[in-house]
Amino acid sequence: MSRSAQVTGGLLAGAGGVAIAVQARVNGSLAASLGNGLLAALVSFGGGWFVLMIAVLSRQSARDGLRRLRDALRVHRIRWWECVGGVSGAVLVGSQGLAVATIGVAVFTVAVVIGQVVSSAVVDNLGIGPGEPKPITRTRVAGAAIGVVAVAIAVSHQFTSPGTLWLAVLPLVAGLLMGWQQAVNGLVREAAGHSVVTILVNFTVGTVALTAVNAVAWGGLPGSFTSDWWLYLGGLLGIVGVGGAIVSVRFIGVLMVGLCGVSGQLVGAVLLDAVSGHLAAPTAIGVALTLVSVGVAALPSGRMRT
Repeated sequence: MSRSAQVTGGLLAGAGGVAIAVQARVNGSLAASLGNGLLAALVSFGGGWFVLMIAVLSRQSARDGLRRLRDALRVHRIRWWECVGGVSGAVLVGSQGLAVATIGVAVFTVAVVIGQVVSSAVVDNLGIGPGEPKPITRTRVAGAAIGVVAVAIAVSHQFTSPGTLWLAVLPLVAGLLMGWQQAVNGLVREAAGHSVVTILVNFTVGTVALTAVNAVAWGGLPGSFTSDWWLYLGGLLGIVGVGGAIVSVRFIGVLMVGLCGVSGQLVGAVLLDAVSGHLAAPTAIGVALTLVSVGVAALPSGRMRT
């Protein structure tokens, strides 16, 4: 793999991370406005699904990608459970709506990152995604560890409500699932030969899952929907986040996608804090350390002894 392809993959994953950071803020605000976190998650995911469906149906190349994926499923070149990575996205978006308003974006980000870094290293080692397995090496472990420490430092000034930290279990589970999602999405991308089709499959599965959850835990419709149009952009931001990971995973592997995504999330948090006038020094330090962690994880190293 050329160095330019790796750099491009890292930038795409980072851009996806920025989108996820903004999405968490948007979906958390939408949930607070509607008074229903699960409904906010469905609105976000459903909006993204609608946009993707129009995009796929209007392009011949995308329709051909759907047919290739269907044929791959028929001959078992790809298995059905490798097409349900969208459940991970549903858990992530659902946890944004349920937890962000209570624990804040900071704690939410820490929990997602811890889960994502651990699962990404494991699925890379097992070779679940496209390409050859990438063994757990000393530098990859060191890079992952620095990444987790960096995020903890970045948000350390915001740990003000320890009594609500149990809600961090939701984004932790979402983070654990994200590593697997990124891996299987790469397999779907190879079978379909089209990135937008892969994103549509994710959003279809996620929308169905969130519809079922809302049907079971129906809390009723809000008295009115907010007129703040920007609160309905979560779906579009999710498309950017998922798309960045799908395209980049075949270039840099699941763990590096995770670390670059974490860098993007922190850069997004810095930008949001800077715009709102609440940028803190620990956040800036955490961003710098996370970028260092990506560089360390990319270094060659011998395999870990077992």
